[in-house]
Amino acid sequence: MKLSRIFHFAALTLVFAVSSYAADRKPNVIYVMLDDAGYADFGAMGSTEIQTPNFDRMCAEGMRFTDHYSGSAVCAPTRCVLMTGLHTGHCRRRDNKAAAARNQTDENGLVFLKDEDVTVAESLQKAGYVTGGIGKWGLGNPGSAGTPDKQGFDHFLGYLDQVHAHDHYTDWLWNDGERMETNKRYSHYLFEEDTTRFIREHKDKPFFLYLPYCLPHGKYVIPHADAAYQIYKDKPWSQEVRNYAAMVTRADTTVGVILDLLQELKLDEDTIVFYTSDNGPNTPFVKSLGSNAPFQGIKRTLYEGGIRAAMAVRWPGHTPAGVTSDFVWGMRDVFPTLCDLAGTSTPQNLDGISVVPTLKGKSQADRGPLYWAFPGGSQQAVRMGQWKGLRRGTKGSLMLFDLQTDPGETNNVAAEHPEIVTKIEDVMTNSHVPSSFWPLAEQVQSKKKKSNR
Repeated sequence: MKLSRIFHFAALTLVFAVSSYAADRKPNVIYVMLDDAGYADFGAMGSTEIQTPNFDRMCAEGMRFTDHYSGSAVCAPTRCVLMTGLHTGHCRRRDNKAAAARNQTDENGLVFLKDEDVTVAESLQKAGYVTGGIGKWGLGNPGSAGTPDKQGFDHFLGYLDQVHAHDHYTDWLWNDGERMETNKRYSHYLFEEDTTRFIREHKDKPFFLYLPYCLPHGKYVIPHADAAYQIYKDKPWSQEVRNYAAMVTRADTTVGVILDLLQELKLDEDTIVFYTSDNGPNTPFVKSLGSNAPFQGIKRTLYEGGIRAAMAVRWPGHTPAGVTSDFVWGMRDVFPTLCDLAGTSTPQNLDGISVVPTLKGKSQADRGPLYWAFPGGSQQAVRMGQWKGLRRGTKGSLMLFDLQTDPGETNNVAAEHPEIVTKIEDVMTNSHVPSSFWPLAEQVQSKKKKSNR
């Protein structure tokens, strides 16, 4: 064979190998979740006060979702829903802490994950992914079966305990099961450094990187030398509000670092990035920044302001650019979606669905109802198409809202649609498996509904 033909054959072989690699490679997954940032704390979701250029960039280069939902209205159950694919009528952790009278047989009321719980990280790990977590865990303290290393993570840096995570200048963090001294550095700086290290070290094989960053959760502090704080230092707000706004922008800056690194490493088309928040905002930021607009309700409520979460998804070459979608989905759908992306089997008992068709810009049938239960106030909620049902107490009167015409949930139309009320009450009954740790009262004393807008 002539030498030129040998070179030609070798070149074709190389091209075929590269093409096969590109086609066969399982996508990397990066899931960024801020802590307590409101739906309208992002520029592309309507904020006129807080700068989030990288969330906005992801919306321009990928998809913006207007009807995406948190797993719950507070931190721990949201994380449980995200990790297990079970909604709060089924999952183990349904509030941040069980009441003292109910906590004698578990971890002082914290109710950690158990060995029998299966997480999305475990499924992806078995599918050949390197799995990493950086930030706030909240589903198992040291010595329990719920720590990240026992729930599918090859690497974890951050806070295991939620209360510990309030301290952004902590003395120490957990790093792969060991206590790591921090010299009181602002913890988010450590998280950003570890994020880029993980991506660089594992760029040559599929990875799942879960980034439950602690910003902008209180304590509301940030180094005032940080460029993010300088944007807001002269704003006519309280110091708390200035710090909060800067914390959102600082977390967004890290997302920009991630996106730039993916481009540098030529991983853009191999990596799908999700960017969201775990639940609604707190009262001070609703008043000063309109953080829950256009909704009412805040963290710890099942009104839209407590559970509707901003979401941007970017996957160049796969997700369409600049598209806004009102497809209804949420964190319970992450587990089956990532299994679908990874080409691995999905556990049969999950409450979510794969939204891969939607993420690729294809049509997808409307999903079934979404259900939430939250022990605080014995709240239950259901999103069913355009309808939202909400009640306090399992025998309480159901309020019904038409979210198409009334996204602020101000006009209760239950009396006008008794057939819809009956359907939603049936969903609430059939979706809820009682838990001794998280009982819901049959009746809750009604309170005058106030708008938090």
